[in-house]
Amino acid sequence: MQITSRFTVALHIFTCVEIFKDEYKVTSDFLAGSINTNPVLIRKILTQLKAAGLITVARGTGGIAVTRPISEITFYDVYQAIEPVENGDLFHFHENPNPKCPVGRNIHALLDNKLKAIQSAMEDEMKKYTLEDLKTGALERIANEQ
Repeated sequence: MQITSRFTVALHIFTCVEIFKDEYKVTSDFLAGSINTNPVLIRKILTQLKAAGLITVARGTGGIAVTRPISEITFYDVYQAIEPVENGDLFHFHENPNPKCPVGRNIHALLDNKLKAIQSAMEDEMKKYTLEDLKTGALERIANEQ
């Protein structure tokens, strides 16, 4: 199991939008330059973020706007938009453990609650960090470079 790079790319997008929104027209091409990836990937992620209600995208003239204060958007919100989990479960359980095997018939009872607790712990941790944290951290690091 691995969360795809689309999640960190989405966080990168938000950070760029916040850092550069007053200086540049932040477009998918602009973002692709910062992220060093294809603009098509950026547009796919922007579509997901827009569908989740986290951003608006102005076509033609370009430009991305965040729909609510970045102090209210958590890593979890972005994760939910970019990495939707099937049936709400992070862990995909193998379909048909053998009911004739003592381990097979008991594996769900052994693992289900533990896997739910692991998922909850990860999601709770993601809820502690906001896009504001990224913006603040980026501005601090940029200032220290000069």
